[in-house]
Amino acid sequence: MRTVSPPHTWVYSLRLPHDPRAARVARMTVRSVLDSHGRPEVLDTVELLISEMVTNAYLHTSGPASLRLTALADGRLRVGVWDSHPRIPAPFGRPPHDHVSLAPADADGGRGLRLVQEYADCWGGVPFGDGLFDRRAGKLLWFETSG
Repeated sequence: MRTVSPPHTWVYSLRLPHDPRAARVARMTVRSVLDSHGRPEVLDTVELLISEMVTNAYLHTSGPASLRLTALADGRLRVGVWDSHPRIPAPFGRPPHDHVSLAPADADGGRGLRLVQEYADCWGGVPFGDGLFDRRAGKLLWFETSG
């Protein structure tokens, strides 16, 4: 039996350790993968949003994270970051919690997920098991962009 995939589709996955350098590794990987697949039009957006999401995974969990890039047949790029914390933050959650308020001007943080709202075409979050019976507990946050 032969498997057929649409043209110009591909998937790339990377497991990231719980390390403060993980966001840099993710940015460098994204740059390399998107350059090799001729997708410079999405590079700046994906690099920025991946950096924010992987940094949040590092700051708010104590375990590893995973990054997945998927080129869809219609030219969109879906990017997902899995981590071990089960809570789905805004803007990835369901209404009424799907909006991130502006961070105060003097705040040290709180702007990262707002960038997802501003620069991604769509986004979402999927919770996984609670970790008691499911090894892959946590969540997957994703966004899509077309350039």
